[in-house]
Amino acid sequence: MSTISKENYLKTIYNLVCDNETAVSTSQLAAKLEISNAATSDMAKKLSDQGLIDYVKYKGMELTEEGEKIAIDVIRRHRLWELFLMKVLNLSWGEVHDEAENLEHFTSNFLIDKIEKHLGYPKFDPHGEPIPQKNGEIPEITDQISLTFAEVGREYKVMRVYDKSSELIDYFTKLGLLLYAELVIQDKLSFDNSILIGVNGKSHSLSSEVANKIFVSEIRN
Repeated sequence: MSTISKENYLKTIYNLVCDNETAVSTSQLAAKLEISNAATSDMAKKLSDQGLIDYVKYKGMELTEEGEKIAIDVIRRHRLWELFLMKVLNLSWGEVHDEAENLEHFTSNFLIDKIEKHLGYPKFDPHGEPIPQKNGEIPEITDQISLTFAEVGREYKVMRVYDKSSELIDYFTKLGLLLYAELVIQDKLSFDNSILIGVNGKSHSLSSEVANKIFVSEIRN
C-alpha cells in the first residue's frame, strides 16, 4: 500500500464522515474515489489491520484516533498549499486544488510549518474551508447557510464553496462569485428551485444543485 493511496483513503473517509455524520460504506467510498467496491473493501481491511480505521463489513468504517490524525494532517497540507499557490504564485482559484492534491503527499512538516508562517497562520483556504492548525484543532465555521436557504431581498457574502472542480470554480469566477463577494437574492423560482441572484450589478440564475454548493453569511446593516 503506497503512502499516497493510504492518505487519500483516510482523507476521503474523514470528509465523508464529516459530511454525513455517520459511518462510511464501501460503496460511498468507492463512488467518491471512483474505484470498484472490491478494491475499496480490500483497502479497508488493510487500513483496519494497521489500526487506522474501525471497519465492520456491511456497517461501514470510521477513522481511529491515529487515522484521523493522519487525515487531518493531509488536509492541513493540502489547504495551506492551495493558499500558498494562489497568494504567492498567483495561480487561479480553479487551478490550486489539483496542484495541491499532488503536493500534499510530498511535503515535510518542516516545510509546511514554514509555509503556514509565511502566510500569517491563516484559518481558511481559498475555498473558505478551515485549515487545521498544527495541534489538530480546526477553526470553527459559524453563521453560514447554503445559498439554497437564503431569503429573497436579503444581502449575503460568499464564505465557502463546497466543490473543488475547476469547471465549477471557473464558472463562479465568470459570474463574479469569488470568495467574500457580496450578492443579493432577487428571486426564487418554485417550479425548478432555481435562484436569481444579483452580483456586481448583474443578474444570474443558479440551479438548486449549484446553489447548494455555495455557503453564505447574511450582511446585516
